[in-house]
Amino acid sequence: MKIGYARVSTQDQNFELQEDALKKEGCEIIYTEIASGAKTDRPELNKLTEHIRKGDVVMVYKLDRLGRSLKHLLEMVDLFNKKEVGLRSISDSIDTTTPQGRLFFNISASFAEFEKDLIRERTKAGLEAARARGRKGGRRRGMSKEAEQKAILAETYYREGKMSVIEISREVGISKMTLYKYLRHRNVPISAYTTHQNK
Repeated sequence: MKIGYARVSTQDQNFELQEDALKKEGCEIIYTEIASGAKTDRPELNKLTEHIRKGDVVMVYKLDRLGRSLKHLLEMVDLFNKKEVGLRSISDSIDTTTPQGRLFFNISASFAEFEKDLIRERTKAGLEAARARGRKGGRRRGMSKEAEQKAILAETYYREGKMSVIEISREVGISKMTLYKYLRHRNVPISAYTTHQNK
């Protein structure tokens, strides 16, 4: 059985695009959910994982509709594999029901994790270089260590210019407003982030 999962972030958005694509692919059941990308509690996704059986295929319009982060996405794929359930993403052309699809997914995930590691290394190197020039990279008063780490990661992603504001917010696990606050905290010029891709 083909089982679809569609998610939007807010009440203002609708499921039409995702549902139409999933129905066109032959999904007999479609679970729909309104939840932000960073939200951990997803009742409909939980129902889907309880409903799926060996031989089923879970279908999504895009992979980011399913996983709230790379780590979560890999955990979901691992769960599907244990249940002998496939995963297909329409827009990403990923199909784990085939050996080639599983290989492609694993390679893509490995590259994504590798890129994140490189970003962390560049962030660390940047902080060390700043300290060498006499600029302290410690967190400011009123900001927790965790928040400061997220602020640094958000700034690094942003300066890379490879991710939209929404994608950065989802990856770091913060709202867009918090992202902007972090960018201001990191002294990123207003013109730099207000004109940045915001899709």
